[in-house]
Amino acid sequence: MSAFGDSYGRLAAAQKGHARGAPAYSVYINRRIGRALAAAAHQWGITPDGATGISALHTFGALVLLVVAPAQWWTGCLVAALLVLGYAWDSADGQLARLRGGGSLAGEWLDHFVDAFKTASLHLCVLVALWWHTDARDTLWLVVPLAYCVVAVVTFFGMLLNDLLKGKKGVPSTHARGGGTALRSLVLVPTDFGLLCLVFVLWGAPPLFLAAYTLLLVANAVFLAAAAVKWHREIRALDVATPDEPAVPAAGAPAP
Repeated sequence: MSAFGDSYGRLAAAQKGHARGAPAYSVYINRRIGRALAAAAHQWGITPDGATGISALHTFGALVLLVVAPAQWWTGCLVAALLVLGYAWDSADGQLARLRGGGSLAGEWLDHFVDAFKTASLHLCVLVALWWHTDARDTLWLVVPLAYCVVAVVTFFGMLLNDLLKGKKGVPSTHARGGGTALRSLVLVPTDFGLLCLVFVLWGAPPLFLAAYTLLLVANAVFLAAAAVKWHREIRALDVATPDEPAVPAAGAPAP
């Protein structure tokens, strides 16, 4: 077996859990593309932080192209391709870390930092590009990317906060718990960042792009509303199950 094949096989046998909230493109397509990139990167001597940097360069290139280039079919296809590759390298960095024996806190921080930048900036770049390059300028369509930015940022940080607070109570992360199914992943496809990447192939036809983009916004807003209720209920249940320990009075201080 080749060195690449050996690395790929080791990654295939050491995949992280299929999280309940993981949509289909991320699980069945992006993770597999990322696995191939991680196996290749391992042979090329690329570090996990290097893979994160490659992901950031692809994503940043897509955002710059979206803002500065005209709204044409070729622009949309290039933006979609760069975003897809950026997303695949985002999956590759974690897989590469596992292949090399485990990641680091600094690497995890960098990965989340790049994800936060991508989440906060993508829809704002769509807003600017719509205003500069399409007939949506000075119309209510510009509210759509603003609303999408709010939904995306709140969802991203809500997920991080949910796992952080659960971790304080010793509850494993969603990836560690697994429990995802193919049917659930398909239902969650509208929330998949990979699907959002692919929608940019419609960029050359702004009315079609805006229709698809708005439908994704609605689906993501509905998901966030339902998830927020679920997350809050789960955190409240942890408060009841594991109440905080009473504070220990300082030496010499009267007990309450």
